[in-house]
Amino acid sequence: MPDRISKDLVEAAADLRVALGRLVRRMRQGYVAGEATLSESSVLSRLDRDGPSTPGYLAEQERVKPQAMGVTLAGLVERGLVSRSPDAADGRRVLMSVTATGRKLLTDRRSLSTQRVAQALAAGFSAEERHRLLEVIPLLERLADEL
Repeated sequence: MPDRISKDLVEAAADLRVALGRLVRRMRQGYVAGEATLSESSVLSRLDRDGPSTPGYLAEQERVKPQAMGVTLAGLVERGLVSRSPDAADGRRVLMSVTATGRKLLTDRRSLSTQRVAQALAAGFSAEERHRLLEVIPLLERLADEL
């Protein structure tokens, strides 16, 4: 890490933080009871992408306390979106896996929040702007992992 971060980079980081904060708040305002929360969606996506995982590892990767992850996972299990199974390599551990129902929820493009984003992108952004936004997604995910 550099000893001195440029003023321009600090200003860009502040602008990015504010813009992402606004985006997250707006997404939360559109939450509908029964739909997966942002934290639940993040856990489902991680399990779908990375495969079965322990609750402790999920908590570490999502940067939440194990107790908070336990509450999130319990809700996902209760709704049939995630399943628990013993770890074949170490019977003392539990592995969490996304279920077919959870995977369907992830890929269901009809969800209200996804439709809201899609409609905003279709109405307010050119094809080039949409393309540029999509290119940034992996960078934002990497930034989230670095924080």
